[in-house]
Amino acid sequence: MISVLSAAREHRVIGARWWRSLLGIRAAKPASIDPIPCLVPKLRDAEIAAVYYNLRRAGDFYEFMRVGKSRMLFALLDMAGRRVDTREILRAAQKTCREIAAHCFAGDDFNEITAMTELCYAMNRTILDGGIRACPGFLGCYNEDLGTICYVNAGHTPALVRDGGEITRLEATGLPLGLFSHVPQSASTCALPPGGALLLVSRGIVEAEYNGEEFGLEGAAQNLLHATGLGADDLCLAILSAAENFMHVPPTHNDLTALALVRS
Repeated sequence: MISVLSAAREHRVIGARWWRSLLGIRAAKPASIDPIPCLVPKLRDAEIAAVYYNLRRAGDFYEFMRVGKSRMLFALLDMAGRRVDTREILRAAQKTCREIAAHCFAGDDFNEITAMTELCYAMNRTILDGGIRACPGFLGCYNEDLGTICYVNAGHTPALVRDGGEITRLEATGLPLGLFSHVPQSASTCALPPGGALLLVSRGIVEAEYNGEEFGLEGAAQNLLHATGLGADDLCLAILSAAENFMHVPPTHNDLTALALVRS
């Protein structure tokens, strides 16, 4: 069994199994249907990255977008269904995200919580246009000046924030997108201290199973707690490696995606 870390390092040389956002590489599919590859922004005194295992077959989708001199928007969606059925909806959701974010986060005088809520509403309407389909999502806006994250957790797996030797869970602030036209969504704000890290994982990582036991969010939390000194990219790889090692086989049950934001 090839571990995640070794496979990723091999990818840097021969580009075989792994597809990684850091390099902007994705599976070849019709450009008119699939979401547009996003470039990973360079941050001041911080790093962000997203890594997914092998070819995406289901509804995992991530997005990065700079929305100001000191703000960077990121999102991780986990839409129910197979990729062939979800990619058009994901592409539409990405288009809405980029258009609405450019408007809501324009200038310096705006309310982050209001902007995040409006963005979430717009994406929910877009997903519903493609039919009722559960789409848990986490949307965050990182402020480089303040080291804060304004976020909406729409029924997604809780984000994990590491601060020293403690892990805080950013629980859901609303229901998943794509289910109801009028669902109250609320935004909240947390601090990411120097040396801290935020980790987002898709449902596939949480549900990684061996002998009837799941890797779980607790498995991700324990690995995050001990993965000190790693940059965002290597942190994602370490989490995926831990999930694969837990299963003892290459995971094929679902998409596995990790997104990390690490502050220097």
